[in-house]
Amino acid sequence: MRLHRLDITAFGPFAGTQRVDFDELSAAGLFLLHGPTGAGKTSVLDAVCYALYGAVPGARQSGQGVTLRSDHAAPETRTGIRLELTVAGRRLEVTRQPPWERPKKRGTGTTTDKAQTWLREYDTAAGAWKDLSRSHQEIGEEITQLLGMSREQFCQVVLLPQGDFARFLRADAEARGKLLGRLFDTHRFAEVEKRLAERRRATESEVRDGDAVLLADAHRMQQAAGDALPLPELAPGEPGLADAVLGWAAVARSTARERLTHAHCARTAAESLRAEAEGLLGGTRERARLQRMFAEARERAALLEERSGLRSEAQARLERSRKAERVAPALDLRETAEAEHRQAAIDEARARTRLPGTFAQDGAAGLAAAARRVAEELGGLESARRAEQRLAGLAAERADLEREERADETVLQDAEEWLAGWEETRADLQARIDAAQQDAARAEQFAVQREPAQRRLRAARQRDELARDTDAAQARTLASRERALKSREHWLDLKEQRLKGIAAELAAGLVDGEPCTVCGAVEHPAPAQRVARHVDRDAEERALAAHRDADEQRAEDERRLGLVREALAAATAEAGDAPTSLLAEEWEELERLYGTARAGAARLHSAREESRRNEHEWERRTADRQQAALRGAARISRRDALDREQASLEEELLRARGDAASVSARSAQLERRAALLADAADAARAAEDAAQRLKDADARLADAAFRAGFDTPRAAAEALLGDEAHRELQRRLDAWQQEEAAVRAVLTDADTVAAAQQPPADLEAVERAAEAAVRRLQEAVSAQDAAARRCTELDRLSVRAGVAVRRLAPLREEYDRVAGLASLASGTSADNERKMRLESYVLAARLEQVAAAATVRLQRMSSGRYTLVHSDDRSGRGRSGLGLHVVDAWTGRERDTATLSGGETFFASLALALGLADVVTDEAGGVRLDTLFIDEGFGSLDDQTLDEVLDVLDSLRERDRSVGIVSHVADLRRRVHAQLEVVKGRTGSVLRQRGAG
Repeated sequence: MRLHRLDITAFGPFAGTQRVDFDELSAAGLFLLHGPTGAGKTSVLDAVCYALYGAVPGARQSGQGVTLRSDHAAPETRTGIRLELTVAGRRLEVTRQPPWERPKKRGTGTTTDKAQTWLREYDTAAGAWKDLSRSHQEIGEEITQLLGMSREQFCQVVLLPQGDFARFLRADAEARGKLLGRLFDTHRFAEVEKRLAERRRATESEVRDGDAVLLADAHRMQQAAGDALPLPELAPGEPGLADAVLGWAAVARSTARERLTHAHCARTAAESLRAEAEGLLGGTRERARLQRMFAEARERAALLEERSGLRSEAQARLERSRKAERVAPALDLRETAEAEHRQAAIDEARARTRLPGTFAQDGAAGLAAAARRVAEELGGLESARRAEQRLAGLAAERADLEREERADETVLQDAEEWLAGWEETRADLQARIDAAQQDAARAEQFAVQREPAQRRLRAARQRDELARDTDAAQARTLASRERALKSREHWLDLKEQRLKGIAAELAAGLVDGEPCTVCGAVEHPAPAQRVARHVDRDAEERALAAHRDADEQRAEDERRLGLVREALAAATAEAGDAPTSLLAEEWEELERLYGTARAGAARLHSAREESRRNEHEWERRTADRQQAALRGAARISRRDALDREQASLEEELLRARGDAASVSARSAQLERRAALLADAADAARAAEDAAQRLKDADARLADAAFRAGFDTPRAAAEALLGDEAHRELQRRLDAWQQEEAAVRAVLTDADTVAAAQQPPADLEAVERAAEAAVRRLQEAVSAQDAAARRCTELDRLSVRAGVAVRRLAPLREEYDRVAGLASLASGTSADNERKMRLESYVLAARLEQVAAAATVRLQRMSSGRYTLVHSDDRSGRGRSGLGLHVVDAWTGRERDTATLSGGETFFASLALALGLADVVTDEAGGVRLDTLFIDEGFGSLDDQTLDEVLDVLDSLRERDRSVGIVSHVADLRRRVHAQLEVVKGRTGSVLRQRGAG
């Protein structure tokens, strides 16, 4: 890295713009930055650091943001730093402007502009600068990547603070470790120590939890065994717990199996007794049933004999009804014809009452002829009716003309009133349009600022929400892991139980005479029986499916947790560290201003539309006024034509209507008369037809009754039954027949007759004996089931305890291994003789490299007297690893660096700083550092030592480096010719540069 040019504006003590040409200063390889105390020498170095990293060195970080601005600067001058440098073969220009509180352009008060950053690169092919980025984050990442150093490393390696290294020489191991940890980024080794300690605690907890689970299973086995055997007195974590529990479980299982054998024998005896009692009970119940059936059948036969007369009468009644059904169609036809004749006579009488007396005795033909004569007279009035309708239309047209005239008068009056205020309305609308356009311009300005503010606020809210979601996702992940583990244990338990009962499962498919699928035998004398709570294949597969579902849910929860964490990182990068409430306040203020401007801008469209509507209204009203005048002239001609047509029509109507009030009235009289005559003629013809149909129906009915065997049609009608009565009578006959057949079947059955001849059965005594046998069997079955469950539960818990013991073995081995590594890394292990932590060990290696690099320059500065060496001895009761001693060649003794004098401490710290710069540079990837600064400390050297130190610094030019010395020592101005002087004044400091010539 080589610096070329630095421009400082309104920064620190510099009121105006100051420029530093590092190319000129670096020509001699060594240059001096001097000036009185408080003039601003360190501010030049702060400007370099701020340009690269956007922050000043750590000891002066309180001067960030607005406070970096010079108090001497003019209000309109903005603070800015521009640095031109070459790094990694690329010539770059970095410009940074911190936040600026400037006067408002309108009104009074101040407003704050945000910080801005630019990064440009010089394109040698095009001979011009090209923009790379304006993002603070992107520029910071690019600079850090190119330099290979963080800000803290840069301040220690390029801006060598001698006071810090003097304190480093005198510091204890802990203070040295903090500084070296920041420079070499060894926190990952500290993280390894932390992870090992956490893993040790976790495995220890798992081992204790496993012992607790094992002991809990032992208590469950004791409960299953009936608390007959006492458990060993052991606690979780004690040695021998697993062997003691497994041995006790074996004894409990043996005792339970003995009890199961006794219970099985008792059940076999009870089953034999129950089978005998059930056989006797079944025979007794069957004999009692048959005896009861025979007695009931004899009673039903006597009842049927008593009702035989009613049955014969019902059969005769049903037979007469079947004969009468052949006459039913003729009866229905006669009733229909009689109803139609009666209704036709009523209609004829009603129609004749509406006719004049001259037509009372006319027949159907006479009435029809009269109707035709009236219709002919009605047709002659059609022309007069049209004339009368036209006369009514003329009156309507006159009314329409009058309405149009009144409407045109209203239109003319409205148009004149509206057009009188047109000019004033147009001026008001134009003023509203101009105001809305101004609001639209302001709304566009605020809209540009809304999107970045809204995006940061949305990201901040998402950051807060995702932080909560992350906690919830972690809880769900832990819960799903626990469920997956439990479902796996349940599946393994069921699988073990099924394997134990697989013989019974295979025996269920055996068939006598068919070979066994296992041994091939065709005889199966004693197939295995399924015990209580047998686990079949379906139960095992359901448990396996549940385990797979739980494992998939665990994987899904872990994936979602990763997604939430990635989203949280992205939202944090977008929103930054600003609180959500502050961003919300900024967004609300901006939204309020934007809403006000937008509301004003929204009125632009309505104002323009209203102006356009008013223009159209002006054109419409002007046209309406002209059209109304034209329609008035046309109405005068139309009225004259209507008067002439009305006189002609009135003369024609006077001739046509006769004595009637109008042609319509005359026409209505003739229409009513023609309709009445036509209705009367139709009714007379209908009555004649109905009378003839009634006569024909009477003849058919008499003939049908005679053929069916009835003397008169009335007798046939009385014999006919309705559908419901017919069905009821048939149902009663069928029931009598079915009852007779059922009684005959019971009285002739051989078993029933034989049972009736035996003595009555004593069913109650046999049932009491059978119930006693069932109770004894139930007690035996309950005892056997309890013994089987005890054995099954003890077997299951024993298997579970064995699995737990096998699972705990690798956990305990892992705990021993992790505990040893954690103790070794933390420096508490007996194998770690020097009690050195892992991070201290790494830093000790780095410190040894720094001491070796510093010794090369220290020997030259001290004329070969002093050598820096690393020491890993313990100091007091603390840990070792970061000791630093100096070897005095004159005495041959090694002593602590805190015993050096002031001048010796300076050149030792300078050598240490230069050595540290070389080591950090190599650690950062070998980035070349062509420009270094050394701050203060030269006043403590005598002339000879100062010459030797300057010779060492001057030798750095051999590697094409330039070194800037920051000091106010007057003797250095004579020795170093290239100088940058900081001159202090009441209006601020200024820079004066002088080259090597």
